[in-house]
Amino acid sequence: MTPMEKAGWTPLPHSDEDLERSKSVPDTPQTRAETYRLAWNDPDFMTRRELRAVRLQLELLKPEMILAERGIRSTVILFGGARIPEPGGEAWAAKNETQKKSLEKNSKYYEEARKFARLCSQQSATSYYREFVVVTGGGPGVMEAGNRGADDVGAPSIGLNIVLPHEQAPNAYVTPELCFNFHYFAVRKMHFVMRAKAVAVFPGGFGTMDEFFETLTLIQTGRMERVPVILFGKAFWKRAIDLDFLAEQGTITPGDQDIIDFVDTADEAWGIISRFYQL
Repeated sequence: MTPMEKAGWTPLPHSDEDLERSKSVPDTPQTRAETYRLAWNDPDFMTRRELRAVRLQLELLKPEMILAERGIRSTVILFGGARIPEPGGEAWAAKNETQKKSLEKNSKYYEEARKFARLCSQQSATSYYREFVVVTGGGPGVMEAGNRGADDVGAPSIGLNIVLPHEQAPNAYVTPELCFNFHYFAVRKMHFVMRAKAVAVFPGGFGTMDEFFETLTLIQTGRMERVPVILFGKAFWKRAIDLDFLAEQGTITPGDQDIIDFVDTADEAWGIISRFYQL
């Protein structure tokens, strides 16, 4: 069935038909004018600041429609540092010897992320890859490990990339037809959590913290249903954040710390998810 047949019959021409027709008009000063372009096929027009609301809508719709057509109902998010190398790999982001040693030590989380993604994907296979599909930010480090773990067992996985000032290409393990690119961080974050049944957070920097606390805020305020939020690396996170201190200071409610579970291994994390959903 063609996309037009899925959309239903209409006596009016479809937009893709008119797009092809517009390419076959005579070449004249009038048809070469920017104003003559179909509005939605005019990059100069579509990137005007006044069209921001339209672009926001398009970034929400495109992945939503594709994931729905694929039948993907739920996901497991893997957040974590882009700078963490695989075991034995180069600590390319290190700026000094201390960072090099720390990143090399933290490379164990690459392997745990890869194993965790395999466990999620094996469960996903029981629903024909409609539930518990791995989703990452599509980049290197922990994100690569997540997509790679899914690929290890022949499972699809999602990559939600974003355009950054420095060059970044999607990692080689994202399923190509589930590899998306975003301009707006806000819409990208929506796509992370819209289908999330679990959130796994590995050691990372500002980006990881941002995504982690955004999820915590949604759950704490009741804007998102309670799902397992699992921090990998007890020693790392106990130093990186101190939620008990925030509770003592009264800036969060005592018990808000219980939204989070701390683990060191993929098996521990999958055990939490399995118990939560009685798998």
